[in-house]
Amino acid sequence: MSAYELGACNQILNSFILLIEGNIDAPAAQSIESHLSACPNCNAEFAHERTMHTLLQDVLRRTCNETAPVDLHDSIYQQIHAQLTGAFTTEVISEFSMTEISIEIDEFGNIEHREVTIEHTEEIRFLDDSSDSDKS
Repeated sequence: MSAYELGACNQILNSFILLIEGNIDAPAAQSIESHLSACPNCNAEFAHERTMHTLLQDVLRRTCNETAPVDLHDSIYQQIHAQLTGAFTTEVISEFSMTEISIEIDEFGNIEHREVTIEHTEEIRFLDDSSDSDKS
């Protein structure tokens, strides 16, 4: 097998999942399928990958079939609805910033410069309870 063929095989191997899941355009899929028909090693590897992918999907379908509780659905819906209607938009933000600069000159004429910055930000959010009163 030439270095060119090995390079082509590596590109094909990296494209298997795209082909298996159908996330590849038609010309690329045809190129891969053409290579698979001419290369028994890649064809065997592709068959193995497709089988493993199918088995994994089947196992996931059988084991991950729990449904979320209705209360969870309702809670998520209410939170999204509250955000979309602006229930969480009331907020107060206060910012304070102060910079103190001191310059001192000592007896030798050397300048000492100090700068102290104090910053404080406070954010307060109020929950608009009007959505709760609509339920009554």
